Amino acid sequence: MEKLEFRFGKFGKYIPLIVAALIIVKAAISQSNVNGYVVAFFAAVVVGACVSKDDKAYGDAIIYGLSRPMFSVIVLAVILAAISGKLISASGMVQTIASYVVNLGFTGRLFAAASFLITCLLAFATGTSVGTYFVVIPILFPVGVMAGVSPEYMIGAIVSGAAFGDNLGPISDTTIASSTTQHADLGTVVKTRTRYSIPAAISALILFLVFTKTIDVNSVSLEINSTEVNPVSLIMLLVPATIIVMCVMRKHLVVALSLGIAVGIILGLVFGIYSVSDLLSFPGGFSVEGIIISSITGTVGTVCMLIGVFSLIGVMERSGIFSDIGSLLSRFAKSRRSTEATIVISMGLLSMLTGVISVAIVALGDIVNDIGKKNNINEYRRANLLDCAGCVFCFLSPFTVHCVIPAQQSAAFMESIAVNPASIPFVNFYSLSMLVILVIAIVTGYGAKKEE
Repeated sequence: MEKLEFRFGKFGKYIPLIVAALIIVKAAISQSNVNGYVVAFFAAVVVGACVSKDDKAYGDAIIYGLSRPMFSVIVLAVILAAISGKLISASGMVQTIASYVVNLGFTGRLFAAASFLITCLLAFATGTSVGTYFVVIPILFPVGVMAGVSPEYMIGAIVSGAAFGDNLGPISDTTIASSTTQHADLGTVVKTRTRYSIPAAISALILFLVFTKTIDVNSVSLEINSTEVNPVSLIMLLVPATIIVMCVMRKHLVVALSLGIAVGIILGLVFGIYSVSDLLSFPGGFSVEGIIISSITGTVGTVCMLIGVFSLIGVMERSGIFSDIGSLLSRFAKSRRSTEATIVISMGLLSMLTGVISVAIVALGDIVNDIGKKNNINEYRRANLLDCAGCVFCFLSPFTVHCVIPAQQSAAFMESIAVNPASIPFVNFYSLSMLVILVIAIVTGYGAKKEE
C-alpha cells in the first residue's frame, strides 16, 4: 500500500483533520444541522487535495475509503431506516401511544420515565438515534411539558432513550460497526452488550423517576394542534417487530429493513392508514411525491456526510495517521486494564471530535483489534467497550448532534421552553449511568469473564 505524503512535513497530513475539526466546532456552536458537518468533511477533502504531494495517490486514498463494505451497508441502512421510520411516524402510532400514556395518568416524573421507555423501544427498533429525535420530540416533548415535566428533563429522557437504542439496537450503525471491525458475531455482540446497557437503562429509569424536575402546568401555554388518536395505527408496531425478528434470525441488515418496509406498506394499505398516493404518486410536472420518495431524499444530507467521512477516513489511513495513533496507544496499553482504559478514552475523544460514533469506531477498529488481541481481550469485549464509550462521550458533548438537534427541536414550540444544548448532558441519565458502568467494568473486570 502506497503511503500518502503531504507538504509541510509531518504536520501536513494532519491539516485535513484539523480543517474538519474546526468546521465541526463552528457548526456545533452555530447549531447547524447535518449540512454543517457535510461541509466540514468535504472541506477537509478539498484542502487535503491542495496539500497532497501526489494527486493520484490522494484520489486512490479517497476511493479506498469509499470502497469499504461498511460504507455501502451504512448508506443503504440509513436510507431504508428512513423509509421504515417514516412509515411508523406518519401512521400516528407514536401519537396514539403518547395519548394513552397521558390518559392513564402518567404525568410529571411518570411521563418522563414513560417517554424514556417509549424512545428506547423506537430507537432500538429503528437503530437510529438522530432519526428518533425527529420522530419523537415533536410529539412527546410538548405533551410532556403540558403534563408537568421540566423541558430539559423531557429532552434528557428522549436523548437517553435514543442513546440506549443506538447502543443496543441490532440494526444500529454503531452496533454494526463495532461488531464488524472486531470480527465479532452481531447476535452475540447484542447479547453480551445487554450486561452493560440494561443496567444503565434501569439506572436511568430510576433516576428519571426520582430526580425529574416538574413544573406548574398552569404556567405553561402551548399552541399545539391536537392529534387524533388512531388505535388502528398500533398495528404498525409490526414494522419494527419484523425488523427485529429478522435480525435475530441472522438475516442481512438490508434484507431485514426491506422486509420491514414491505410489511409496513402492506399493513398501511390493508388497514386504511395510507392510500397508494400517500406512499407514492406522480402528479406530473417532473415531480414525484409521497412518503417513500420524501424519506429517501430526506437522507441526502446524511449520505453526503458519510461520503465525506469515509473519504477522509481513507486519506487518514493511507497517510499513516491511524498508525501514529496505534503507536501512541500501544505505549499505554501494557496490561488488560490499561488497554481497556486506553480503548475507552481514545474512543471517547475521537467520537467527540467527529460527532459520529460509527466513524470513530471505524477509525479505531483495526488498532483496537490489534492491541486487544495482544492483551487477551476478546472480540466481544472490544466491541462493547468501543460502542459503550461512544454512547457516553459523543452523547455527553454539547456540540454534537445529540445535543444540538434536540435543542433546536425544543425551540420550535416556544422560546420560553427552549432547552440549551449545554444543559442536556446533565440530564442524559443513560449516558451518565453508562460512564459509571464502564469505570466499574475496567476496574473490576465486570462482564469480561462472561464474554470469554
